[in-house]
Amino acid sequence: MTADLWEGFDALDPESITGPMWDEPVPLNHRRTLPAFPVHALPPWLGNMASEVAEETQTPVELAGCLALAVIATAAGGKVNVCVRGHWREPLNIFTAVALDPGNRKSAVFALMVDPLLSVEKTLVELSGPVRAEVETRIRLAKAAAENATKKAAAAEPGTREQLTAEAVHLTQEAEELKPPAKPQLVADDITPENIGTLLDQQGGRISLMSAEGEIFDIMAGRYGGKPNLGMFLKGHAGDMIRVNRQGRDGEHVEHPALTMGVAIQPAVLDAIGRVDGADGRGLLARFLYSKPQSLVGSRNLTPALLSEETAAAYAKRLGGLTMALADWTEAVTLSLTPEADAVMLAYQKVTESRLGKGGSLAPIVKWASKRDGAVARIAGLLHLATHPESGWVLPIEAATMAAATELGDYFTAHALEVFDAMGADPAQDTAHQVLTHLKDNRLSGFTKRVLFRGLSRGDFPAMTDLDPALVLLEEHGWVRQQPLPPRSGRGGRPPSPRYDTHPSLTPPLAGA
Repeated sequence: MTADLWEGFDALDPESITGPMWDEPVPLNHRRTLPAFPVHALPPWLGNMASEVAEETQTPVELAGCLALAVIATAAGGKVNVCVRGHWREPLNIFTAVALDPGNRKSAVFALMVDPLLSVEKTLVELSGPVRAEVETRIRLAKAAAENATKKAAAAEPGTREQLTAEAVHLTQEAEELKPPAKPQLVADDITPENIGTLLDQQGGRISLMSAEGEIFDIMAGRYGGKPNLGMFLKGHAGDMIRVNRQGRDGEHVEHPALTMGVAIQPAVLDAIGRVDGADGRGLLARFLYSKPQSLVGSRNLTPALLSEETAAAYAKRLGGLTMALADWTEAVTLSLTPEADAVMLAYQKVTESRLGKGGSLAPIVKWASKRDGAVARIAGLLHLATHPESGWVLPIEAATMAAATELGDYFTAHALEVFDAMGADPAQDTAHQVLTHLKDNRLSGFTKRVLFRGLSRGDFPAMTDLDPALVLLEEHGWVRQQPLPPRSGRGGRPPSPRYDTHPSLTPPLAGA
């Protein structure tokens, strides 16, 4: 009976009415919600400076916050170590890298945070002037005495020539042993790896590289030598001995180098760093404390609160005082931990260790995470000296300081995970995310490629063909679907722009509709 009822009717395909069915889309790579820089973990005079600089310049506080750590490391690098436990010691120099696009007023932040160091450098040059003048005078006199002795020996009678020759040799040796002291320098910028070794040798084993442009990574990749030259950076971070012998020049020997880096780079540079030959395998990438803040461009306050004179003066006074107090030290002092601080550190180590194994949250960045505890110890030492800029070297690190360092360690861990994900990601991932966000924000159920191109930034998509990798990836993941192209009429003219449908989940019904 039922069969007779439907006799003569053709079976209908539901998709002929509703259109092709959509499967559940596959998410693009997950984007983490990254934590903000815990500026409260810094001592008040340092944290206030970072916060107020960020407010006046309308930049993410991460930039000023990371530079705050780097300037303290500039003052303390090579002068102070931390004894964590037993023979485990960490120097207090660090590498920080903040990823920000152009137009984020990085140079203004660098100027405000680094200029007090340059003022101290100028003072050190002035104070060393009389000493350098005295040594240079002694060198000239010694060379003149050696030259005169040599002339006398050459003209002497055979009976006295041997004695005069010995005197000439002795005076020549004394003259050669005298070395003119270099002008004190705390901060460098655009410099070759070879010159880093020279500066470390001249400056008692420490130097700091500060740059708002991040050109140092081009230098690492071989801008001047044609091939990557990472040795100085690796040894400078770890404190491993540097010994360089060059033909025609005096050898350079630095027992315990302390290189500090505080740089800002464009996010795209992070990908380039990952492709530098040997950068990952030799552990260079694992030495940086990364920060990838959200740019404020487009939502900045045009009438922000300004950096107060009191905050700037307190910053310059304390930073300058700490730098001057440590400047003349020739032997590094070692900080200890209180038992309570050691307990905090040990608990942090246990967390790190438990997450390094297969399937652990730190396994994808095991090289970086293996240095995480050491980085936290370094940060603790920096926070300790910033908390006690006049006497920190005679006091142990307390538990509260170590806890603040672990909070910063967690911050840098989250950002490192994001940075290393980006280094290994398909380049189309970022553009696909941008297109998908645009489709969601505009609730587009369909679009042509030409209309989509018009709605996106020319800075991100200069040409329409730049959309292709993103659209291919979105189609593979089931977020969009290209409609069949209509047949050509044969009349010539511009072909129609490809048309796409979007997944229904991108246009959910509005609330109350």
